[in-house]
Amino acid sequence: MVIHTRTKAKAQDLLARGAVWAESPALAAADVEIAFICVTDTADVMAVVFGKDGIKTSAKPGLIVVDHSTISPSATRDMAAVLAGNKVVFLDAPVSGGDLGARNATLSIMVGGDAKAFAAVEPVLRVMGKTITHCGFSGSGQLTKLVNQILVSVTNLAVCEALAFAKNNGLDQFRTIQALGGGAAGSWQLVNLGPKIAADNFAPGFMIDLQQKDLRLVLEAAGQSNTVLAGVALVHQFFSSAQADGRGREGTQALYKVVEKLSGMAKG
Repeated sequence: MVIHTRTKAKAQDLLARGAVWAESPALAAADVEIAFICVTDTADVMAVVFGKDGIKTSAKPGLIVVDHSTISPSATRDMAAVLAGNKVVFLDAPVSGGDLGARNATLSIMVGGDAKAFAAVEPVLRVMGKTITHCGFSGSGQLTKLVNQILVSVTNLAVCEALAFAKNNGLDQFRTIQALGGGAAGSWQLVNLGPKIAADNFAPGFMIDLQQKDLRLVLEAAGQSNTVLAGVALVHQFFSSAQADGRGREGTQALYKVVEKLSGMAKG
């Protein structure tokens, strides 16, 4: 395994296990069959691929680039088209499952792009994830991830409002979660984020700032496809309120603090 990160200190654990350090993305991808990317946003992926020391400068024909970042579907298609001219395949493969899924190798990975390239990398993806799906054309992995973010974010708001309602009406939040988590109202957000909300634990598994980036991508794609997403727009505004309150680097469950404040429940 050859690795490069923007902050070398973060790679020390892998280097200690025998991974080889590369000083740039170009050097990391120079002599490999598959190159994986996982960075923050569209501009970051473009820098890794097309920058001065980017993958494109060293990529040999036949290289498969797998992008695990959550970025613009349209930009993904553009990058795939450019790389195809160099006989390099670009697969979009965003992930879902948070930090827990990454540590436990239970991520859901949704992949867009060439089917043969997907078949070639699928065994490697199964080392990292449990649910691996080829979604279709280039960009379809990113679009599927945005569908995921619609479901996650709107459900998160429902959980926050439900638990605020429970607390304001004298219910024990932990018992409420226990009563409802296994029924029709159950969800990953209720079972995993609900107890954190009840315990006043807003440490990040997935930060609000990153969720906002994803919702921006959702709303951009919705505009391009003339899709009305009123719920997403509302959640996006609620998260903006959380950011304005200095909670951008807290976990997405800190959306509860916005609902709590609007309900007159916040202390001080």
